[in-house]
Amino acid sequence: MSKRIYVGNLNYATKEDSLSGRFAQYGEVVSAVVIKDRFTQQSKGFGFIEMADDAAADKAIAELNGKEIDGRRVRVNVAEDKQRSERRPRRDFNREDRAGRFRSSEGEY
Repeated sequence: MSKRIYVGNLNYATKEDSLSGRFAQYGEVVSAVVIKDRFTQQSKGFGFIEMADDAAADKAIAELNGKEIDGRRVRVNVAEDKQRSERRPRRDFNREDRAGRFRSSEGEY
């Protein structure tokens, strides 16, 4: 069974292939993703690794947590699945309410 790993405090220049290569020395890497801003496409400084073997993932977490990757000391641990309700609600701008008035985060128009 595969295990997902969170990698935080990444250097903004770190790419998926270098991150994958760093974890590949501990076992098979299924996927490596560096999270990017949707508008600027700049790294947000964290990412996720999915490894095929749980034991290899645990060893990678133990070995790499607190170590430097691309000049930054990273935080590595098991990724937690967050439920949709725990995330921030989406902001809904310029929507009509039931009375036909437009509203935004600042109030009614």
